[in-house]
Amino acid sequence: MSSATRQATNALVFLGPACLFLVALLVIPIGVDLVVAFTDMSQTLTVDDLTTEQFRKIATPSDEALLGFELRYSFYKALMLTAVYVTCTLTIFNVGFALVLALTTTALPDWLGGIYRAIWLLPRMSPSVVYALLWLWSVDPTERGLLNQVLGVFGIAPINMKLDAPMVLIVFANGFIGASIGMLILTSAIRSIPEHLFHAARADGAGSLSVVRHIVLPHLRWPLSYITVFQALALLVSFEYIFLIMGPARSTMTMAMLAYTKTLAPDIGSGQYAYGAAITLILIVVGVAVALILYRLANMKALLARPRIEVH
Repeated sequence: MSSATRQATNALVFLGPACLFLVALLVIPIGVDLVVAFTDMSQTLTVDDLTTEQFRKIATPSDEALLGFELRYSFYKALMLTAVYVTCTLTIFNVGFALVLALTTTALPDWLGGIYRAIWLLPRMSPSVVYALLWLWSVDPTERGLLNQVLGVFGIAPINMKLDAPMVLIVFANGFIGASIGMLILTSAIRSIPEHLFHAARADGAGSLSVVRHIVLPHLRWPLSYITVFQALALLVSFEYIFLIMGPARSTMTMAMLAYTKTLAPDIGSGQYAYGAAITLILIVVGVAVALILYRLANMKALLARPRIEVH
C-alpha cells in the first residue's frame, strides 16, 4: 500500500465518522433552515409560496400579544439583549471567573482543590430543571427565598430579581454553570506548565502575582482564546436556563428565545416555522461573524500554526 493510499485510508477511518456527524447534525439542518426561512410555512407544515416576507417582518416592529398583554416589540431589542447577555456572561463568568477559579484551585493543595472543583461541577452534572428550581427558590420574591432571607438579616426589604433585575439573574444563573467548563480547561493548562519555570521564578525572587503574570497567563493564551470563541457561540444559542427560570418574558427575550417561542413554545405564537427559521438564519450569520472576529482578535492562525525550530 502506497503512502498516499495509506493517508487516504486513515483519513476515511478517523475523520469519516466525524464528517458524517457534522453533515447530519450541522450542514443538513442549516440547509433545511435556509430553505424554510424563505417560505410561508406555518403550523400546517405546508408551503404555498417562496417569499422574503419573514425577513420583512423581522425588520419591521409590530404589536404582538403575549400572555394577554399587547406589547410593542422588535427583533432589534432581542439582538440588543443577546449582545448584553453574551458579553456580560462571557467576560464576567465564562472567562473571567473561570480563570479566577482555575488559579485559586491550583494554588490550593491537590485534595482541597479537587473538592472545590467537584463542587463547582455539581450544577452541570445535575438535571437542568433541578438547577433552575434552585435559582427560582433562591430569588423567590417572598421572604422564603434564600436571597431575601440573607437580605433580611441586614434589615433590607425583600426584592424580586425576576422583575427588578431579570438580565442580572440570567447572567448569574448561566455564568455560574458556564464557568465550570473554563475552570477545567484552564486548570489542565496550568497543570501542564513545566514545573522548572515556577522554581526558576521563585529562585529569582518573583512573587505570586509576578508568577501569574509572566509565566501562567502567557501559557494560557491558547486555552483562553478557545474558551472565548467556544463559549461565545454557545451563549448565542443558549435559551434553556433562560426559559426555565424566566419563561417567555420580554425582558430576557434573546434571539434564541425569540426563535423558540415563535416555533415551539405552546400558546405563545408557536407554529410560525418560517419566521423562526428566518430568525435562526440571522443567528447563524451573527455566530459566523462573531467567530471570525474573535478568530482575528485572538490571532488564532498564529496559535494554531505548527511550531518552528529556528537554528542561529
